[in-house]
Amino acid sequence: MTEVVTNQETQQAPTEPTGIQIADVQSMLNIVDLASSRGAFRANELSQVGAVADKFAKFLKMIADQQKAKAEAEAKAKGETAPAPAEAPAETSAPAPAEAPASTEAPASTETKQGE
Repeated sequence: MTEVVTNQETQQAPTEPTGIQIADVQSMLNIVDLASSRGAFRANELSQVGAVADKFAKFLKMIADQQKAKAEAEAKAKGETAPAPAEAPAETSAPAPAEAPASTEAPASTETKQGE
């Protein structure tokens, strides 16, 4: 009784993408926003956290702008109007969570509600 291994089993490609994807950056920005709104960062850490969040937001905006320009160029080449990219709405909302002052206000209101 000998076991036979086929070529198909050993040559299957991984189904999940490797590396960091655009959606991962958006998720990180959402996590930073959520953590800061829940008071996870100290006051002296907020400027550093905000700087990283701003970098994420700028990167996502740049990608959204590139996707929009590419879609417009392709539509112009075809003689059509450009459709909005499917990921653009989620990425264009990214700059709002990056603002550190807005995220520092949320924990104060949350603490007030918990104390009642």
